[in-house]
Amino acid sequence: MYSDQLSNVLRMALLPTVKFRQFCDAKDAIEKGLHSGQYFNWNVYSRVAQGGGQLDENVEMPTTNFTISQGQLQITEYGNSVPYTGKLDDMSKQPVTEIIHKVLKVDAKETLDGAAWAQFNATVVRVAPASGTSTTSVTVEYGVPTITNNTPMTNSHVKAISDVMKEANVPPYTGDDYYCAAWPTTFRTFKNNLEAIRQYVETGFQMIMNGEIGRYEGIRFIEQTAIAHGGAWNAVGYTFRNPVPWTNGQSDWAFFFGEDTVAEAIVIPEEIRGKIPTDFGRSRGIAWYYLCGFGLVHGATTADQSNARIFKWDSLN
Repeated sequence: MYSDQLSNVLRMALLPTVKFRQFCDAKDAIEKGLHSGQYFNWNVYSRVAQGGGQLDENVEMPTTNFTISQGQLQITEYGNSVPYTGKLDDMSKQPVTEIIHKVLKVDAKETLDGAAWAQFNATVVRVAPASGTSTTSVTVEYGVPTITNNTPMTNSHVKAISDVMKEANVPPYTGDDYYCAAWPTTFRTFKNNLEAIRQYVETGFQMIMNGEIGRYEGIRFIEQTAIAHGGAWNAVGYTFRNPVPWTNGQSDWAFFFGEDTVAEAIVIPEEIRGKIPTDFGRSRGIAWYYLCGFGLVHGATTADQSNARIFKWDSLN
């Protein structure tokens, strides 16, 4: 880490800010204690079994009930480290610990966003163009998709998906709006139309999400490039770091979603840790560490498909 002409300014490889993790519901698992087991549970309340209605004067008030089920996620460890020697730190022209700090923070951001994405991807609700080629209508499937998506996403597809989500009573994420996240090229077919839509400004920055580019048909669109292209259903071994592109190259995945998507149970917040030096201070290291869990709140199984909040624009291959 030495160069006669090397600038003292630290320059990092560019990576986007998180896109999927910002939509997770952070549930504080610390309150349960650090020794309460590796699973985190939360309650899910149903609607009332019998709806209310008009009352007759001499008739008793009707009674009803509701059910309580539980969602569960597993707490696990995330982390990475970079070892270095005391000699490197003492002799390097560049600030070794500062560089490692920055590199590890980028890695933590990318890894945890990928963990959140994996839960988004666990939804059983899959949406594709009708017959695989329709440019106006969509087909909703549950579990393994059977349609090979063979057309780019169009404005009409977005309208159809918006209608499906509203008629399924998916609660909006904010106000009356849903969100959709995908690669910029997945949006290209209808993105130009968004430029003509009236621009808007929200009060305060808290409602403007990272990567938001516009609003259309009650859906706000997020461009993301942290999670790679690809990952159709039959892409064996697919991870967010090892993508397999859709075979036809016509489109790529996109997630449409409402409120209550993924729970993030935080036991020990992410932090940078320094290794206790060994070998009389010659062996050193820096790591990032996070003890948490991510879990899809609704729609992880076909039995819960009617409560799903996330619809994936997908393909068989």
